[in-house]
Amino acid sequence: MVHVPFKCPFELTRHQLNNHGGCCHSLGCCICSFIYSDYRTKPHEDVSANEKITIIPISEVKGLGVGPKILKYVTKVVLQSLQLLYTLLNIKDHSHVLMQNPPGLPSIAVTWLVCRLRGTKLIIDWHNYGYTIMALTHGQKHPIVRVAKWYEKFFGRFSSHNLCVTTAMREDLLKNWKITATTLYDKPPLLFKETPLECQHKLFMRMAKVYPQFQANSEPGSEDVELTAFTQRRGSTGAVRPAGKRPALLLSSTSWTEDEDFSILLKALEDYEDFVNGGESLPDLVCVITGKGPQKEYYTKMIDSKSFKHIKICTPWLEAEDYPRLLGSADLGVCLHKSSSGLDLPMKVVDMFGCCLPVCAIHFQCLHELVKHDENGLIFQDSKELATQLKSLLSDFPSGEGKLDLFRRNLRSSGQQRWEENWDQTVLPLLTANNR
Repeated sequence: MVHVPFKCPFELTRHQLNNHGGCCHSLGCCICSFIYSDYRTKPHEDVSANEKITIIPISEVKGLGVGPKILKYVTKVVLQSLQLLYTLLNIKDHSHVLMQNPPGLPSIAVTWLVCRLRGTKLIIDWHNYGYTIMALTHGQKHPIVRVAKWYEKFFGRFSSHNLCVTTAMREDLLKNWKITATTLYDKPPLLFKETPLECQHKLFMRMAKVYPQFQANSEPGSEDVELTAFTQRRGSTGAVRPAGKRPALLLSSTSWTEDEDFSILLKALEDYEDFVNGGESLPDLVCVITGKGPQKEYYTKMIDSKSFKHIKICTPWLEAEDYPRLLGSADLGVCLHKSSSGLDLPMKVVDMFGCCLPVCAIHFQCLHELVKHDENGLIFQDSKELATQLKSLLSDFPSGEGKLDLFRRNLRSSGQQRWEENWDQTVLPLLTANNR
């Protein structure tokens, strides 16, 4: 039995916590401490109930409320540094620290310092470059962005090992920063799978109580029938089947940040509405956009200004257990993630593929490492092309004979690797190499 305690600091989202936490079983009798910044939401129950995992939530730190922006930012970084330093020093010694970047400012330097003091190995999991995200707001030539780039490059070289999410990023790290990394593709955990029809109905019934978009358009013809917009159950037999003339369920997830332009989807939906009004034989749509983030209010107002007749849109925040169930119930996924560096891949598409859900994804540099055009989904450049793809994929819905169903069959037969197996093959050897 191997004893390899490790900790994952600052700042894990719910998704990464669920993934890495779910793999602690591979470490035998380990003790895993996860510093978790998404403190307002709960991790998956499999993680929170695991006795081998200690979750240490940290609150959001803000800088000065007044003064120049640069002063606010500097004070925020200083306070974050002190918070993380205090938290790490108050956790008992671990053999490894596995940290995700971004965000790397100030976590890379602080974590490296603690590792040096304690003789701990630092593994950086490169999901993107933090400075490229900052550049979306400030521009590439802004002094803060230039400092952030230097910082990531300088301190990133001090790690014992490095992981990254694409082959393109691995090559870029080596070429430009002289950092050697191992590619650890994001893979869907086992809980991302197609949702059985009966489970779909239970989920839709619960969601219909909160979101009217999931409610049936008509009253049931009999008292013993339960209806949602997508399913119906007969009380006499308990049998569940798809509702007649049901809408197609279109799903996207987002953190509502600047690297996703949802006006593209809204414009495509306007064009789709025009197709239906023009006589095209297409189903109505229920478009669900999950997630939360800084630009949600902005886009919610934009959504509320639309007056669709054949399209309904809702923007829920789902519990960790319900998100994979809804993905496994959807008909088509849409991804608007445009990598700030062009070198990372959207985890939402990984999860969709785990649920055998075909996607339409906006093009960027290395997307081909995940989405195979005309095989497991389609890649588009703009709203016009997305609208055309929606029209093409849903033209024979729900016959089961069109291209949409071909993509789903391809995903089912692809034998895609799962996160647990991928983690055991790539990360576990790094953690156990010097502990056998």
